[in-house]
Amino acid sequence: MARHSSLDTTNSVTDLTRALIDIPSVSGDETTLADAIEATLAACAHLEVIRDGDAVVARTALGRAQRVIVAGHIDTVPINGNVPSRLDGSGETQTLWGRGSVDMKAGCAVALKLAVELADPTVDVTWIFYDHEEVASSLNGLGRLARTHAPLLQADFAILGEPSNAQLEGGCNGTMRVELRTTGRRAHSARAWTGDNAIHALAPVLTRLAEFEPETVEVDGLAYREGLSAVGVSGGVATNVIPDEAVLTVNYRFAPDKSEADAEQRVRAFFDGYDVVVADSSPGARPGLTSPVAQEFLNAVGGDATPKYGWTDVARFSALGIPAVNFGPGNPELAHTDDENVPVAQIERCEHVLRAWLTADRA
Repeated sequence: MARHSSLDTTNSVTDLTRALIDIPSVSGDETTLADAIEATLAACAHLEVIRDGDAVVARTALGRAQRVIVAGHIDTVPINGNVPSRLDGSGETQTLWGRGSVDMKAGCAVALKLAVELADPTVDVTWIFYDHEEVASSLNGLGRLARTHAPLLQADFAILGEPSNAQLEGGCNGTMRVELRTTGRRAHSARAWTGDNAIHALAPVLTRLAEFEPETVEVDGLAYREGLSAVGVSGGVATNVIPDEAVLTVNYRFAPDKSEADAEQRVRAFFDGYDVVVADSSPGARPGLTSPVAQEFLNAVGGDATPKYGWTDVARFSALGIPAVNFGPGNPELAHTDDENVPVAQIERCEHVLRAWLTADRA
């Protein structure tokens, strides 16, 4: 049973986006927003609604020849003075500001409005609003649904409303986080020569990383740029003690032509001579544009598809054998920034394109 008043989907998609932004939903605290979404969808006679934790799934059952998933995560990174939302400008330059405006409450608002209003789409649609995307992959709500409600994720095609400047982005890079550990011998820093500094032992590997030139790999016609970056260093027990242990955390963003095993092999070869531990890993996804339904959607969006450099949950759909693309409002470079903002025109464009495609004559 839903536990929150519903959202007003008769308002514009921009106003609905504002309503979603103004309900804080930092990862781990999505319940209030999930309740509101559930209440909104439960009022629709054309939808079957399933709740799993703070993930909400709504499905049509019209017996159409194809089923499409439209999905988005409802959580955000922490708020930093950017809630409540605000609108600036007017007309074509109007912009909506606030945490989640880009990543990705605008995309969720588009999906929620269409889920309520499209009672008779020409494909069956599964609408998914899920939790815990911005944290460890083991907590991801879409991954949990795949484990606990696998039949709900059966479809011919999936569209993820991740920010893509209202253009189509295919696939995504994989991501792997590894830790390199060095050891030494503690000593008083006044007699440093009697110890062995574990932090200093990281210097050669940091030089390797500084000199690394990332590859650009073409996969199914899209060019994915890789990256290998130090993202954290820890070590030391006191300011007057030579450290006997240090850990360097490195993030590898790898093109979707590689499996996780391939990526791990490359990382271990690059850091040969060091103790490497894989701390976290998620596979990439090929562009997903080879199926007829994907080509049909690309034609509806218009323009050329581009690669998604950041990891997204299209990889989870790809692992299930479902072609999937990213299509949502907002500049992905503004995701997680304190000045997160999205052009209203992009929100409206995504609503228009999805509405037209989901109701297009497929006879």
